[in-house]
Amino acid sequence: MSDSNKLLEKVQGKLKASSKNTRTAAGPTGSEQAAPPDREQVVNAINQMFAEFELVYHNQYLKAFPSREKLQYAKKLWFSHLCEYRPEQILMAAKRAVRDSEFLPTVRRILQYCDPSPEELGLPDARSAYLEACRAPNPKADYAWSHPAVYHAGRESDWFFLASSPEHAAFPAFKRNYELLCERVRRGEQLEPPIAKALPEEIGTPLSREQQREKLRELRRDLDV
Repeated sequence: MSDSNKLLEKVQGKLKASSKNTRTAAGPTGSEQAAPPDREQVVNAINQMFAEFELVYHNQYLKAFPSREKLQYAKKLWFSHLCEYRPEQILMAAKRAVRDSEFLPTVRRILQYCDPSPEELGLPDARSAYLEACRAPNPKADYAWSHPAVYHAGRESDWFFLASSPEHAAFPAFKRNYELLCERVRRGEQLEPPIAKALPEEIGTPLSREQQREKLRELRRDLDV
């Protein structure tokens, strides 16, 4: 095993030990939290990414990491930033960087590539989401939302507040809630769609005038009036 792998696994062990001693707050209800990524798989993904960068950006790579010590430190630094991402996200980010850039990417650029765009997740932009939330008819749970995040952002912002407040007051509040929900979605959380109320098994029909008169006559006979 290479020295860089040993160093990364040492960092990995420290992160595991610290995570056992840290209390994690309960996640929000009504959603499915994504499982944390496997640390060893993250290490392997980072090693694979660096190997690919060495082939694609050979001269730049050797200039950026001229010694084993610098390469070890770089992998340690990148692991500290990427340890919460799934391995497939990291590898996809590396491929996007190779496709889009002629220059060796920084860890900051890889972090940007790791987060899928809102469009890739089916999330409308904040302005479109706000208009959708304001225009959706009642009952809200029955509406065909473009994404559950729009519904939850509207509910968190308060439907009455959105309907009765001017845009300059309502939109910032909605946008803040919506962006927080979008971040949760980008991190892999599955938001539950709104649950529409079930229809009654039997739907009554109004009585005709003659049926109403008959019901009234029966009531009078029962009351003897």
